[in-house]
Amino acid sequence: MTIQDPDLESDIPGKPTSASRTTLSHIMTAGDTNLLGTVHGGVIMKLVDDVAGAVAGRHSGGPAVTASMDEMAFLEPVKVGDLVHVQAQVNWTGRSSMEVGVRVMAERWNESTPAVQVGSAYLVFAAVDEAGKPRRVPPVEPETEKDRRRYQEAQIRRTHRLARRRAIMDLRESRNAEGLAD
Repeated sequence: MTIQDPDLESDIPGKPTSASRTTLSHIMTAGDTNLLGTVHGGVIMKLVDDVAGAVAGRHSGGPAVTASMDEMAFLEPVKVGDLVHVQAQVNWTGRSSMEVGVRVMAERWNESTPAVQVGSAYLVFAAVDEAGKPRRVPPVEPETEKDRRRYQEAQIRRTHRLARRRAIMDLRESRNAEGLAD
């Protein structure tokens, strides 16, 4: 069953969360390190963006571009030799946008110990057509209780993103009206 805002009713058939869920795995090498000798956060962020983009493209059935990244959390350092698994799925969809949740796991390549969560992020992607204009996306169909929780949490994050954007625009308009523009 599709969970959808009444304002976002769609004539496009929905897709289950499992249809686009993806994992990207990569062994970290010395070329991935920062000055401290651990894997550079930017390397992890690129992997996060890569897998989220693949998930968004799969869900939407075509090109999708990164609109925003928020709540990128680095929980543990990643070391050279770690096998990093970056897991992603669509948590929520709007008309042309999708929130993708990403979990970053790491394990030693030469040990049989369980992977440890080292990061997480939420990204918003916009589906675009050949001209770069927004295009409709299928509604996401949460399949499990965990998927339904992620969908509801994504709606909260969307509300906060929109409120923050609105507050910033209001402040800029106010400052412009007072002659305090940058």
